[in-house]
Amino acid sequence: MKKIAFIVLVLGVILSFMSCSANRKVVRIDSNEVVDLSGRWNDTDSRLVSSNMIQDLLSGRWILNYESAHGGKLPVVVVGTVLNKSHEHIDAETFIKDIEKAILDHGSVRLVQAGAKREELRAEREDQNKGYVSLETAKRWGRELGADFMLQGTINSIVDTYKKNKVVSYQINLELTDLETSEIVWMGDKKIKKTVSDRF
Repeated sequence: MKKIAFIVLVLGVILSFMSCSANRKVVRIDSNEVVDLSGRWNDTDSRLVSSNMIQDLLSGRWILNYESAHGGKLPVVVVGTVLNKSHEHIDAETFIKDIEKAILDHGSVRLVQAGAKREELRAEREDQNKGYVSLETAKRWGRELGADFMLQGTINSIVDTYKKNKVVSYQINLELTDLETSEIVWMGDKKIKKTVSDRF
């Protein structure tokens, strides 16, 4: 009798899962549409923050100072680490890519590859210079564009909760540093605040 009751219970659980999945509906939406289901950091936050902060960065006087000191030459920037110090998992790589895209779209500075991708480029260049490709098309060593400045940052958060209400505040800080002198030439921050309420 216990065996039959257990089998009926298991079948009931399986059927309930099957009925739940049968009601699921997936709809494609525009990738720029704002959708905030959980209140956590999302693609919209990443895109808006990076765009806003890069506009601020690239309107700073540090560019004019650099160009006037270097005969009108555009500064070269590399994007370094953006540390996630928030309470939740945030894919910093996606945020960094949004930053790099915003920099490239603006066009007032030059951008070079960083980290693991730069190492991959160097490995490819090394392979080319081992005789695997023709000498005419092999890319030479010592021709990389050296960065003048490095952009680094942090993502922080504060969570305030009361009963079924929650306020999540994010603060994103970015700093641009002269690689030769370690002088900070620009600093920016952006804050996002969200309220999340569970009402039944």
